Amino acid sequence: MTANRAILNVAALAELVRSAQPPTLLDVRWTLAKDGRAAYTAGHLPGAVFADLDEDLCGPPGAGGRHPLPDPAALEDALRRLGVRAGHPVVVYDAGGANPTGAAARAWWTLRWAGIENVRVLDGGYQAWVESGQTVTTEVPDVDEGDITVRPGGMPVWTEVEASDPRNTLLDARISARYRGEIEPVDARAGHIPGAHNRPAAETVDEHGLLRPAEAPGHEVGAYCGSGVTAAQLVLQGAATALYVGSWSHWITDPSRPIATGEA
Repeated sequence: MTANRAILNVAALAELVRSAQPPTLLDVRWTLAKDGRAAYTAGHLPGAVFADLDEDLCGPPGAGGRHPLPDPAALEDALRRLGVRAGHPVVVYDAGGANPTGAAARAWWTLRWAGIENVRVLDGGYQAWVESGQTVTTEVPDVDEGDITVRPGGMPVWTEVEASDPRNTLLDARISARYRGEIEPVDARAGHIPGAHNRPAAETVDEHGLLRPAEAPGHEVGAYCGSGVTAAQLVLQGAATALYVGSWSHWITDPSRPIATGEA
């Protein structure tokens, strides 16, 4: 199976961090309840800057869903503020663990969508870094202004049109109970998009939070979740190729769109 070039292990990143030209490191720890700023303040990788998934990497919530695509100009301003430079590698990481939030995957996907090719994700996230005995710090680095230019279109994006086409394969990355419509802790309506197959994001990683390999699909496969964050984990793994960014939070904005419950 071909190695996933989007993934970087702890040992490789530790060597890069100590090099004369370390990558731009973005800490994107995040959960539905809060961003990871407090966790970043308590300790982070040397040289890492905190990127707010909600404020820096997504558009404002609304008709497009809870985490829509960002305005390209606003994203460019945020990335430059975070020190992202043209031609310079970027590594993103989140908390890691056996229940991925998808934050690092969505950050990776967004930067790739923005036309930035040299972006990788730390396999296992902050948890793997700490468990391997690597150095952490509370020092906030001084960041030189970046010069990146955002050029949208670098990753396949699905809308409700592709997601509702019965000829397409669509994966739902939410936990099974949400997929079946038994619970819905976040959005106003429960259930799933008709025809979607449940592929919980937790299945993308092993018990240590390390990414499991996946066979690349022989055709385009879309992924969605509640708001297009966790589903990016399926794209990162290689189980899906396209992201329905608006996801369930966008699907339910139109009451005419059908909703399925129960098993597929």
